[in-house]
Amino acid sequence: MGMLRVMSRRGDDRIIWDAQKVEAQDSEAVAAIKEAERIFTEERKKGATAFRVEPGKTVERIDKFDRTAEQIVLVPRVVGG
Repeated sequence: MGMLRVMSRRGDDRIIWDAQKVEAQDSEAVAAIKEAERIFTEERKKGATAFRVEPGKTVERIDKFDRTAEQIVLVPRVVGG
């Protein structure tokens, strides 16, 4: 299972996909991963920072969507005043 978490004022929004079902071309799983990729690209264009989070591993900053990642966290750009 993969998950995209987008941090926001409401907490976080999540998109979940099953990589095995994506490989099997399950229509719902394919739609979920396409939506996750679209959101990832859109948020990165707005300046969000993305991190791959895997249990037992160091958190890694990423610039491209990784459909094999267990969890991707998108943190929006913070604007100071």
